Amino acid sequence: MPHHHSGLRPSRLSRALVAAIFVSAAGAAFAQTPASVDELSTSNKKATDIGGVVVTGSRIKRTQIEGPSPVTVISSAQIQREGFVTVFDALSTLTQNGGGVQNELNSAGGFTPNGSPVNLRGLGPGRTLLLINGRRAADYPFPYNGQSNFQNFGNIPSAAVDRIEILSGGASAIYGSDAVAGVVNVVLKTNFSGDKVTLRGGTSTTGGGDFGDLQWVGGRSGDNWSVTYALEYFADEPVFAFQRDFMDSTDDNPRPTPELGVNQPTASIRLNRPGNAANSYIAPPAGVCDRFDGEFVRYNFRTVVAGTRAVTNLGPACGSWKNVGYQTIANGNSDWSGYLYGTYQFGNGIEAWTSLQGFYSKSKLSGGTEAISGPHIDGTGRVTTWFDTGFNANLNMQRVLTPQEYGGFDGMYQRFTEKSLDVAFGLRGTIADRFDWDVSLGRAEYRADRTRPRLDGSAVTDWFFGPRLNTTGTPRYKLNLDRFYTPLTPAQYRAMSTTLKYQAESWVNQGSATVSGDLFNLPAGPLGFAAVVDFTSQGYDLNSPRSILPSVVETYNLTGTNGGGERDRYAAGVEFSIPILSSLKASLAGRFDKYDDITAVNDAKTWGYGLEWRPLESLLIRGNYSTSFKAPDMHFVFNEGSGSFSTVLDTYRCLNAGLNASSCTGTVYNYSVFATSKGEPTLTEETGESWGAGLVWDITDGLAMSVDYYDIKLEDAVTTLTSTFILDNEAGCRTGLTRTRQPFQFAADSAFCQEVSSRVRRLAAPGEPTDRVDGIRSGPVNQSLRHVAGLDATLSWRLSTERFGDFRSELGWTHTLKHERQLLATDPVDKDWRDDPTNFDFRSRVRGSVSWQKDAWNATVFMTRYGSLPNWQETGRIAPYFLWNLNLGKQITDKAKVTVFVNNVFNKFHPRDDGYDSYPYFDNAYSPIGREVSAQLEYQFD
Repeated sequence: MPHHHSGLRPSRLSRALVAAIFVSAAGAAFAQTPASVDELSTSNKKATDIGGVVVTGSRIKRTQIEGPSPVTVISSAQIQREGFVTVFDALSTLTQNGGGVQNELNSAGGFTPNGSPVNLRGLGPGRTLLLINGRRAADYPFPYNGQSNFQNFGNIPSAAVDRIEILSGGASAIYGSDAVAGVVNVVLKTNFSGDKVTLRGGTSTTGGGDFGDLQWVGGRSGDNWSVTYALEYFADEPVFAFQRDFMDSTDDNPRPTPELGVNQPTASIRLNRPGNAANSYIAPPAGVCDRFDGEFVRYNFRTVVAGTRAVTNLGPACGSWKNVGYQTIANGNSDWSGYLYGTYQFGNGIEAWTSLQGFYSKSKLSGGTEAISGPHIDGTGRVTTWFDTGFNANLNMQRVLTPQEYGGFDGMYQRFTEKSLDVAFGLRGTIADRFDWDVSLGRAEYRADRTRPRLDGSAVTDWFFGPRLNTTGTPRYKLNLDRFYTPLTPAQYRAMSTTLKYQAESWVNQGSATVSGDLFNLPAGPLGFAAVVDFTSQGYDLNSPRSILPSVVETYNLTGTNGGGERDRYAAGVEFSIPILSSLKASLAGRFDKYDDITAVNDAKTWGYGLEWRPLESLLIRGNYSTSFKAPDMHFVFNEGSGSFSTVLDTYRCLNAGLNASSCTGTVYNYSVFATSKGEPTLTEETGESWGAGLVWDITDGLAMSVDYYDIKLEDAVTTLTSTFILDNEAGCRTGLTRTRQPFQFAADSAFCQEVSSRVRRLAAPGEPTDRVDGIRSGPVNQSLRHVAGLDATLSWRLSTERFGDFRSELGWTHTLKHERQLLATDPVDKDWRDDPTNFDFRSRVRGSVSWQKDAWNATVFMTRYGSLPNWQETGRIAPYFLWNLNLGKQITDKAKVTVFVNNVFNKFHPRDDGYDSYPYFDNAYSPIGREVSAQLEYQFD
């Protein structure tokens, strides 16, 4: 197919920035002689003296990073060295981050298309706790997939970051709820001296994606005060699917229906009579398809009859090859962020500190064009089949809009405005030169507004169908064929549509008091101690447009969710570091959390212990065990009602016809259904346990390695029952068969069958095989079991040579050995979920880099490897996937440095899967952006 770019031209942003960088660099290079550059930063390093600071995983100050639980550390220098612009980009390459999430590729029309979640260990985005300088961040205001809460890793200013510490495993004994899969603590800069400005600009070589990033970081200090500040502006342009030739057309489908042998365009203007043999298209008048500015072609459609697999002719309709390409695959952003941190030392040894972090963002994205597929009835929604008095027959239809009918791409954009603010202050000091104490108060809040254009259901019906001609039974209308076959003007679209406005906010107020130090000396050393009391009050308020609520349903083919509530928590915890022998140390932690909300969660007691044994100075053998818990996500509790449309298989209709699921194709068996859910205050807390064991070995002075086994078990995990799960089990209860026509495990009169069958509402559908699904009642339930185990390993090597310079290599690897799940207590445990052909979590991840530095020059090669995934046809697995980044930098003066970056050097997109016949024809875990090139100038001021 030809590549259609519809007049969308890239901005000049990156070209201007890159030119400015190279012009400045060239002038400075001829004016100054090179100076030495800083030592390569160290991360994932061996036990290293860090001056007695708190590292994620404990509140006890210690002088070694390595302890009983493995902590991954990513420095700000490493983020830049490996080619990343944002914190989220760097976190996306973590080997522990193997779980699938919604992203900008697959959520453009969803509930959280502008959020950036992390999914450690594949246990879900809401089970990783985000801390900023050890304090909880506010939740993203819009619930993940309209259901659960999560924290956005996309609004952290990289200019302010000093390092990121990642603890992968249960840590509730230290941090309370949500720290089930792990903790990500972003430590921001302090005690910065001087000023540094960094300018970076770039673009993608495949088309679109121009970006620019400007950072200013600085600091000042006096005899008893210090201040550190950072300001960052980041901007990039949206990237559309039509800018990638492997996903700009329905003809990119690698697996056409075998019986047809060719791909077909999207049937974009079609009328048809539903039913088995009677199913056929009503041909549009001659010339109709040519009226739509070249968007549609006249095409003779065919289909395959379910069961017999016979090819039958449907007839002509207007088809579109390229309508799939009108959604964005990367959002456009304009982000400002700032950070301020200050300290003041009083004469009595007490120090006051305060921090302020702000974020302001404007973003835009496109979920593609809308489609009309029948009249709309307020309160009920879209009617997919109606009796048409003009044709004296039941009809269904589809009418896809074009960008021209919106007035261009600008009329299609959804727009976001987001603001977040995190303010904290505190006092700290020392008691009797023995105990350190810290008292802090803070508030973090996050506000988000969203607007999107959308058709109004009544206006669409009035324009295309006129008034309803009956009050009961199958709805009767008369389609206005002239309007159906005529393009809308932008003014007509605006007249029958509205701009939906969403508003959401979340907040967390928190205070804590910590004391730590050495209680007394034991024969093997001092007994370390830390105690903490916490108070947290958090809440959220989500206001979606009234017209999309499931109890109203006035907007055409769109639903949403509302909710809001508050939760208070009081907690106290204690930790001990216990030297048993000079080479053996134990740690013990316990915590009590008390909750005040409308749920049955009252309190939680968690504890953990660890062992560190150093039989040799260069060898650490360690182990840890901890319990964990998670209070139900607030939107699972306070959801006032939400809905979702999805196309699913009517499994009962399929089995009742004597077929199995793989044979039931076409709209008779696969159609859109509406599912609703509501908050469940009866949910209980999720409980878990986590343990691990491993070693850290400094093999030689420059060579170190670590290997750790992890095992995380989570019970009563909350999940939302999917429409597919409900329909599959409703069919099993009614027919006694599974999707593959095997015996079903539950009796029709069992409690399980009574419950699942009550969640499906069906209505009579004349002329169709059985009653049609009219609605599904979904909702959150406490899941019985999730269990994941595997290995983490790291290897680091450093070599200094006088002639060739200094080299450093780092390698990280995570491999999932076991992943089990049990959806309901009545289900058997699925011990093979790791290898299930429907599980699209990565079983393994690898990240590694090799860095070189000599005099004024430095370079880094970075690699990340994604393990294999199931193929789309569930018959095997597709190949692993490698990405390579490369950069080269030079210190051109004692104050200026230039670096050139090439990310995704070989312009790799996704592994080939010849059976992936669903758009976009590859899994959303793979980025479609391709190679990115950029250049950067850093300038250091005194």
